[in-house]
Amino acid sequence: MPAQKLYQRIAEDIATAIADARFAPGARLPSERDLAEEFAVSRPTIREAMIALEMRGLVEARKGSGIYVTQAPPVRDDADAELDVGAFELIEARTLFEGEAAALAAASIDAETLAELRHLLEVMEHDADAPEAVDADRRFHLVIAEATGNTLIRSAIETLWDVRERSPLCIRMFAQARREGVTPRVAEHRLIVDALEAHDPQAAREAMRSHLRRVTADLLDATRLELMKQAEADFHAQRSRVVARTGV
Repeated sequence: MPAQKLYQRIAEDIATAIADARFAPGARLPSERDLAEEFAVSRPTIREAMIALEMRGLVEARKGSGIYVTQAPPVRDDADAELDVGAFELIEARTLFEGEAAALAAASIDAETLAELRHLLEVMEHDADAPEAVDADRRFHLVIAEATGNTLIRSAIETLWDVRERSPLCIRMFAQARREGVTPRVAEHRLIVDALEAHDPQAAREAMRSHLRRVTADLLDATRLELMKQAEADFHAQRSRVVARTGV
């Protein structure tokens, strides 16, 4: 059996605490910061665990208040399928592999490959909200991986992108980001191409890492908003009911 990922372990620990009545239905969970300190992990890891628990129906967000335990659902055989790779874990791995791939590609990338990258930039810029932009984003990163001339590096990076498109949790997190208006950052991609064209490995490495750090920041913002979105809707629905009853 494969080892649990860090956020999976935390999600399971919290689920166990709920089952053991440490956190009863209706109880407010500690803050994201407090949980990060308790488990000695980063806040993005806690965010992934919270989203996984939300997907399982164990917690819900309440407007301006926090994350609360709901009535635990029946045990399901497919519960583990929901706890897959999270977006923050994925981006951490991509930062490691793709940063070094960009540095390696900078040493030998040719004019034809650079032209292809600039064409993909145009697609991302003109179709930012379309599926074509996501496809161009993936292709952009794989073209750089191919430019390393190392088939194993290319295969490893392609595998990471495949995980992004297969993992239920990852799919949910990126979909949330798109709903909040997050699109491929063309300006950051352009800086990567500029560094590659200059054949500057260090600049290419840093441009790629900086870009992926910004992706992480976007996801943090988007998932925070999404966790509170349902709570906001519930609040307004309740307010409307009160107004309708009182005639205010």
